[in-house]
Amino acid sequence: MLNSGINQEFQTLNDLAKMFLHCLNHWNFEAPSARRQVATVDEVSAYKINYTRWLVFCHVPAFCDSLPHFDTTLVFGRTLLRAVFRSVYSQLMDKCHSERDRMPPEKRILVLTHFPKFLCMLETEVFATNSPIWDPDFKPEPPSTATVPMETKSPAVGAVKFEKLIVPAAEKGGFTTVNVSPGFAGFGKKQLRDSTGLSVGEKRTAPADGPSCSRISASETKKRRTIEPVEDVPEDVVTKIVATLEGVDMIGPEAVFPENAPRDEAAKQEEKQGIIQFHVVGNSLTRPVSKQVVLWLIGLQNVFSHQLPKMPKEYITRMVFDAKHKTLALMKDNRPIGGICFRMFQTQGFSEIVFCAVTSSEQVKGYGSHLMNHLKDYHIRQNITHFLTFADEFAIGYFRKQGFSKDIKIPRSMYQGYIKDYEGATLMHCELNSRIVYTEFTAVVRKQKKILEKLIEMRQEDVEKVHPGLTCFKEGVRVIPVESIPGIQETGWKPVARNTRVSRVTEECNDPDTLYNMFKNVLNAVCFLKHFTKLTQPRAGNRWVVMVMMFVFQVKNHSAAWPFLKPVDKNEVPDYYDHIKFPMDVKTMSDRLKAGYYTIRRLFIADMTRIFTNCRLYNSPDTEYYRCATALEKYFQTRMREQGLWDK
Repeated sequence: MLNSGINQEFQTLNDLAKMFLHCLNHWNFEAPSARRQVATVDEVSAYKINYTRWLVFCHVPAFCDSLPHFDTTLVFGRTLLRAVFRSVYSQLMDKCHSERDRMPPEKRILVLTHFPKFLCMLETEVFATNSPIWDPDFKPEPPSTATVPMETKSPAVGAVKFEKLIVPAAEKGGFTTVNVSPGFAGFGKKQLRDSTGLSVGEKRTAPADGPSCSRISASETKKRRTIEPVEDVPEDVVTKIVATLEGVDMIGPEAVFPENAPRDEAAKQEEKQGIIQFHVVGNSLTRPVSKQVVLWLIGLQNVFSHQLPKMPKEYITRMVFDAKHKTLALMKDNRPIGGICFRMFQTQGFSEIVFCAVTSSEQVKGYGSHLMNHLKDYHIRQNITHFLTFADEFAIGYFRKQGFSKDIKIPRSMYQGYIKDYEGATLMHCELNSRIVYTEFTAVVRKQKKILEKLIEMRQEDVEKVHPGLTCFKEGVRVIPVESIPGIQETGWKPVARNTRVSRVTEECNDPDTLYNMFKNVLNAVCFLKHFTKLTQPRAGNRWVVMVMMFVFQVKNHSAAWPFLKPVDKNEVPDYYDHIKFPMDVKTMSDRLKAGYYTIRRLFIADMTRIFTNCRLYNSPDTEYYRCATALEKYFQTRMREQGLWDK
C-alpha cells in the first residue's frame, strides 16, 4: 500500500508538471510596457529582449506557417521563467477559479486542490539559488516500485556466479576507476575511466502534452521464473575441481596455446598490460572540457569518418561533439583507434548506439567485442539495460555476435521520436542482464564448462560398472519401468515428478469414470439428450465412447460446423483431394467413434484438429470456410479446456 501511494503521488505531480508546461507553451505573455510600473529599468530591458525572442520563435510562428515554430519550454530557460512566473501564476489561478463550474469533478479536485500547492512549491524552487531544477546533471530518484531491488543472497555452494561491480568515489585526476570485485581466482582488475567535463545522465524533455515517459524496468521486460530446487554439488568437490583447473592453467600447455580462445581474450590481455585503455568522453556545454578530451574527440571523429565513408563527415562531427552524446573510446598509445558513440535516454531506460568502428589496421584483434562488453558494463552501472541501433548490411553480423537481435522487445512508444532513423538500415535491440559482468563473461562460462566436464568425468568413474543384460523380454515382457533397469538409479536418474501429456492420457484411459463426469458437464443440446437417454448410466467399458460422442454432437450443433459435417464432394470440388491427402470431417469421426477407434484422447483431438488444418490449407483467409474453421476450433478448444482436457 505504501508503494502504491508513492506511485500515485508521483503520477499526480507528473500530471501537474505537464499541465504547467502546456500552459507556458500556449500562454500570451504581457507586453514589456505593462511592466514599467512594477519593474526596474534593467529588468524591463531584459524582459523586452526575451519577449521579442518569444514573439519571433514561439508566438508568431503559431499562426504563420512559413516560420519555424518552437515550444516556449524548449527554447527558453531560467531568465524568462523567473520574469513571467508570478504573473502567470496569478492569472492561471484566476482562470481556474472562474472556470471551476465547467470542469468535471475529478479535474476540479486536481486543479483547485493540488495545482495551487504544486505552483507554490515550484515558485520556491524557481527563485531559489541552489535549487536542483537548475542543475543539468541532477537525477531524480525514481519511485520505489520503478525497479525491484534484488535481494543479495549467498550463492549456492559450487555455483559459479558473476560478481557485482563496485563503483568507488572519483579519484584524483578527474577519472573514475571501476574495479571488478575478485569473485574468481585469476580474474584481474578492469578499469573504465570517465573523463572530466562530461555531462552524465542528460535527459530529453518530452513535450508537455505528450505521453508520459515511464522507465523500462527489469520487471516489465523479464518474466519471473520460479527456481526449482536442485541437488547441489558438495563444496569440497567443487574446491577440489577448481584447484585442479588452476593447476592445469598454470603448468599445462593450454596456458601458452589455448584452444578456441574467445574473441576478446587478446584484447583483455593487452588491457591488463596497459597497452590499451578505455575512456568515456564527451563534449559539455556546462563545464570546461580539457584539451586532451577535445583532441580525443577529434581523433574519434577521424576514425568514424574513415571507417564509415557513406556517412556525411559533417553529421559525424555534429554527433561526436554534441553534448548529449558520449563516446566510449578505445585508446592505444594515447590516441583513439576505435570507439562507440551513443546517446543515453535515462527516462526511457535505453541507449542509442550511433556509431561503432575500429580503425582498419587494428581490426580482427577482438577489440570490437571487448569494446562492446565495456559499454554494456558501463550502462549497467547507469541502470540502463537496453540498447537500440540501426545497423547496415555490413554491421548486422557484428551486432548479432554481440547479442543484438531484430526482435525489438520494448514498446515502440518508448523509442519512437527519440532515436535517429536511417534509410536502408535495420533496427536491432539488445537487452542486458544486470547480473552479468560482460567483460568477464567468456572467462566465467569457460570455467563453468570445465567444472561441468570434470563433474561428468567423476560421475562416470563412480557409475562405470557393467551390468548383465535384460532377460525379461525373452520371457514375453513387452514393457518395463525405466527405474527397474539395473544401475539406472546409480547414474542419478530420477523419474519426472510432473505428469506429462502422455501420462495424463494414460490416466484418462484408466479412469473412465472421471472422464465421464467431465464430459457430462458439457451437455447442452436437447437433441443430444434424446439420443443418450438410455446411456446416462453406461458401463465402464463404453463411457469413453459416450464422452467422445458428447463432444461430436456439440460440434455438430455449432453454427459454424456446417462446412465440415460430411466429406467434401469430389464432383463439386474436383481438385480438393489433389491438395488434401488426409481428409477428415465430422461424419467420418462419428463412424470411427462407433467402430471404437477413439480409445484415447490424443486420437480424438488429432482428427478434430485435422479438420481445421485442411480447411485453412485449401481455402484463403478471406473465405467463409476459413472463418468457420477458426470459430469452430476456438469453440472446441474452449469446451475441452473447461474440462481440463486441453494442454496447449
